[in-house]
Amino acid sequence: MLFDRIVRPSLYRLAFHDPEVVHERTVSLLSRAGGALRPVSRWYRTDDPVSVLGLRFPNRVGLAAGMDKDGRALGAWPALGFGFVEVGTVTRHAQPGNPKPRLYSLPASDAVINRMGFNNDGAQALADRLARGGKPRVPLGVSIGKSKVTPLEEAVEDYRYSLRVLHPYADYFAINVSSPNTPGLRALQDKAALAGLLAELKTISGSTPLLVKVAPDLTDDALTELLDVCLEHGVSGIIATNTTLARTGIAPAEATLAAETGGLSGRPLTERSAEVVRFVCKETGGKLPIIGVGGILGADDALRMLDAGASLVQLYTGFALHGPGLVRRVSRGIAGRPC
Repeated sequence: MLFDRIVRPSLYRLAFHDPEVVHERTVSLLSRAGGALRPVSRWYRTDDPVSVLGLRFPNRVGLAAGMDKDGRALGAWPALGFGFVEVGTVTRHAQPGNPKPRLYSLPASDAVINRMGFNNDGAQALADRLARGGKPRVPLGVSIGKSKVTPLEEAVEDYRYSLRVLHPYADYFAINVSSPNTPGLRALQDKAALAGLLAELKTISGSTPLLVKVAPDLTDDALTELLDVCLEHGVSGIIATNTTLARTGIAPAEATLAAETGGLSGRPLTERSAEVVRFVCKETGGKLPIIGVGGILGADDALRMLDAGASLVQLYTGFALHGPGLVRRVSRGIAGRPC
């Protein structure tokens, strides 16, 4: 297709100079595409409807948070074959994120390192955009996190604010307590902190599903404690996993880039993400639906996620590196598998 053969390669030739510029141009292009994508939507679309979290998904392949933080291209993602879209991570306060450069492409490793730091226009700006433009025609998830300027002891109110203003528009919320790029954020995965946060958010969420996004770097004991808290507070599901601080699986030619701080995603995360999904499924007895994300670069990777216990999967790095043809290959490769 045109995007796969011409547009994406042209954009990614710039990646050696500034991958963030490539990302921004891609989202900007898609935000303006509008009806121009309708002729290709039949090519990308896969009809494999499933019901998860009390929602109906046209297929099981979603766009992970991070690609379209501010919901600028919501009309494009379903046309490219995604069965659901997760925007964000957004925070109560608009923030520029960490200093640049903060995004590194590792093509030989099929990986990306980022330390973006939740750069976004803020929860209210996203709510205003959704009020003006409406939701996409597939389920919409909203990932919410803590603002960098907010002290850790005031984090609960940060999440409460974002949940309140975005509640009319989200089909589910992802509670991001696992990004490695906001100082102190991962402390919210600790038992007491997470329990306090979830107790408050459940008073607002009502029937809207709340999912907790977990880090791949947790020990089994820490993950067990986290899951106990999630079950106790009636969380609707788990998203596994976020990016990793580990640096295994990087090609020798990209060893210098491996020294950059930030979260690693892509192929090096494939095995670990599936391990976490399998652990979550076993520890909860299958009581919590799981969205599997991390290192999915083909249908076989997605099938392993489903076999490990995931009900849905998400793409980000694979899509960024290989374009929307990956969405079609993955969604058709897993179509018909039991949920």
